[in-house]
Amino acid sequence: MRKDFKLIMALMLFSAPAFGQEVDSLALDNEAEEAFSFTEAQLGSYEDEGQNVTVISSNRNAYASEVGYRFSPVRFKYRAYGSKYNDIYINGNPVNDAERGEFRYSFVGGLNNQTRSQESALPFEDANFMMTGLGGSNNYNFRPSSMPTGQRASLASANRNYNLRGMYTYNTGVMNNGWAFSGNLTYRWGHGMNFVEGMTYNALSYFLGAEKLFGDNHSLSFVTWGNPTERGTQAASTDEMYWIANNRQYNSVWGYQDGKKRNSRIVRDFAPAAMLIWDWKMDESSKLTTSLLGKYSMYSASRLDYNNSTNPTPDYYNGMPSYYFDVWAPFDGDRDEAAMRNWQAAYEYLSASEENRQVQWDRMYYANRMAEQQGSDPMYYLHRTHDDQLTLSLSSYLQKSMGQSMQLLAGVQLSTNKGMHYKTLDDLLGAKQFRNINTYVIKDYGEGSIESQYDLNNPNQIIHEGDIYGYDYNIFVNKAQAWAGISADVSRFHLFANGRISGTTMQREGLMRNGLAPENSYGKSGTARFLDGGLKVGNHVNLGHGHAFMVGVGYELKTPAPRTAFQAAQVNNDFVRGLKNEKVFSVEAGYQLSNSLLKLNINAYYSHLGDVTEQSMYYLDDRRSFTFVSLTGIKKEYYGVEMGLNLKVTDWLNIKGLATMSEAKYVNNADVAYMLAEDGRTFYDRVHNEGMREGGTPLSAFSIDLAYHANYWYIDLIGNYYDRIYLYYTPVTRYEGRLKYNNEGTEKDYSSLPPQAKGHGGFMLDASIGRSFNLKNGHRLGFNATVTNLLNNQSIVTGGREQSRTDVDENGESIRTYSFQNNPYKFYVNKINGMVIITYYF
Repeated sequence: MRKDFKLIMALMLFSAPAFGQEVDSLALDNEAEEAFSFTEAQLGSYEDEGQNVTVISSNRNAYASEVGYRFSPVRFKYRAYGSKYNDIYINGNPVNDAERGEFRYSFVGGLNNQTRSQESALPFEDANFMMTGLGGSNNYNFRPSSMPTGQRASLASANRNYNLRGMYTYNTGVMNNGWAFSGNLTYRWGHGMNFVEGMTYNALSYFLGAEKLFGDNHSLSFVTWGNPTERGTQAASTDEMYWIANNRQYNSVWGYQDGKKRNSRIVRDFAPAAMLIWDWKMDESSKLTTSLLGKYSMYSASRLDYNNSTNPTPDYYNGMPSYYFDVWAPFDGDRDEAAMRNWQAAYEYLSASEENRQVQWDRMYYANRMAEQQGSDPMYYLHRTHDDQLTLSLSSYLQKSMGQSMQLLAGVQLSTNKGMHYKTLDDLLGAKQFRNINTYVIKDYGEGSIESQYDLNNPNQIIHEGDIYGYDYNIFVNKAQAWAGISADVSRFHLFANGRISGTTMQREGLMRNGLAPENSYGKSGTARFLDGGLKVGNHVNLGHGHAFMVGVGYELKTPAPRTAFQAAQVNNDFVRGLKNEKVFSVEAGYQLSNSLLKLNINAYYSHLGDVTEQSMYYLDDRRSFTFVSLTGIKKEYYGVEMGLNLKVTDWLNIKGLATMSEAKYVNNADVAYMLAEDGRTFYDRVHNEGMREGGTPLSAFSIDLAYHANYWYIDLIGNYYDRIYLYYTPVTRYEGRLKYNNEGTEKDYSSLPPQAKGHGGFMLDASIGRSFNLKNGHRLGFNATVTNLLNNQSIVTGGREQSRTDVDENGESIRTYSFQNNPYKFYVNKINGMVIITYYF
């Protein structure tokens, strides 16, 4: 705590305030820098939860303009929607992942200055680039001519994901010869200075662009960017382990090897992209924008694995004290003296030293050497899962003004995507080779069986480091889409209607002939075809004197994400049974007041989603088998009220407030199909998930900001309160077929269904301070610092999930003393932390 206090004091002393009466435009620019950095620092922290974050913005809405970064320390999701409902574009070209439907913010990581120029639209605002998504849409403008002219250099220091960041940007603006050039170079580095041990960060980001204006009617732009990144991640753990470690930032995936820190979960992410943009001003009222985007995304993540041994993760359940003694009584576990002695021994071992709570690299190397001397495969190794994509996308859209009060929009989009999914042997940890066989199958079929082969075309293949093994397949996705919109101002009414129609095809190509599906794994599958589309209409009414009212309604069919379309893509070509388009209905109403003293927004919304498909994978204990799970026919409801205000108390003091109270829940029991990896068989059941909530975000959140902006200074003191945080639920504990019968043995006992695990909310105090200075020759210097969690409240949960393992067998009888249901995995908010940014404009 002493080091934390010294760091924060240094930040605050470095930025001692002076008070005045004048608002500076540069301060607003620095606020934007703070906003994106504040959000960016939260992205990619948790490898096993992905980047399911929605970032929304709108200068027209006091709530949406602030909420994206204000609540980012708890990984807040706008209206609890998954990020696949938040559509992102670059110059009108869609850049959401073709398979997952989500947008990876690492795709533009480090390009803070390039992403400033953007157009945002809330769910029921008309946009110039597409019908807006359920969770809103953003369109980044990467044209070099749109970048602010001049040079900009900044240096940032933080104790978050990364510790140092250097950034340099050069923009020429449009020169006399009609050319405009833009360039950016950013480097981010982090190692050992944040509060999560073992996390590392090493990322380079670049951007290069050139644009040529041909007369007054044409311009051609070429831009390319990328961000090679390598980062060590954090894994969630249980409250039992956080308690033993006395540290809610405990990270189980690292340890010392030869005296140096080593993280077992290293993510490598690089998605080089290039875009060609042609703008044609057809006449005074018409403009056509056409863009061609190509990118090659390379994403991989390493993970510890084991063979004929126990799981080497230091917080694995069979090493926990509660594995030996039933601390959750009344239960069926042990509570005698021998169990208590075993509990004590486990506790003393784990609490004795940090080393005992870390990955034991040196021990694993030793175990592998011993196994090799006996002629056995290695007991421990690192595998790396790869999700690579090659994408080509063409977009063209027309903007046409029809008089002063009407605008017509129309466009087409074509895209093709090849997703390449495979697993490699990342590190044999001292061993020499490994066989490409399925060890989970051997217990049932035998070591020499056909079923035990991952690739019958290369049986018993010897695998070395860097070789592909386990699975290797491609997914092809092709999409064509057309859309149109019209908006008109009639008296006090702003009316708009947007619609779209699209067709999508998807297909799997297996590159290994799996022994569990020898006739249905190698080669290409059939092709699934989906036709979808939607319509949105809205009306914004100017009531006069700064008052306005809006209402909107929409209905949409949405193709299921290709990543969830296959029952077990790692094994065979089968599509999920009963796969359908999602049905999305949404409605919203809002009130706005805007005058010189007050900006106020109040919005109420409701969304109903039907025929949703979701997928997961877990280890089924009583069958000792990995299981691929698909849920179909899901229905969900999202509804709530959100409010934002900005009250100008004086010329130098504003009070800003945000509030949201929402609900996001499953409203039916879905169909479930699960395939056991031990034998390739698929089972069908019903999962009782009605009433489960969306996980990983506060459903209630409130904020108040005291903002002093004057005389080139800006100071904000922000209090945030978070509540109703649910963890991601697991389907396996809620299967109909695994429920006990009542005492009479005639009906299922639904009272045994477990409640959804929750996380603790609470209050967090944040602050920011900044100052800008005008220098000679038009140069400027900007400074700002942000401090998050000033009160060091570490009890707030920022995400997590229930363990996807069962406490009971197929007959409803308890298997062990340890209770998975009472030990969900959680992430907690970071300790007090900060960032300082110095920016020089010249």
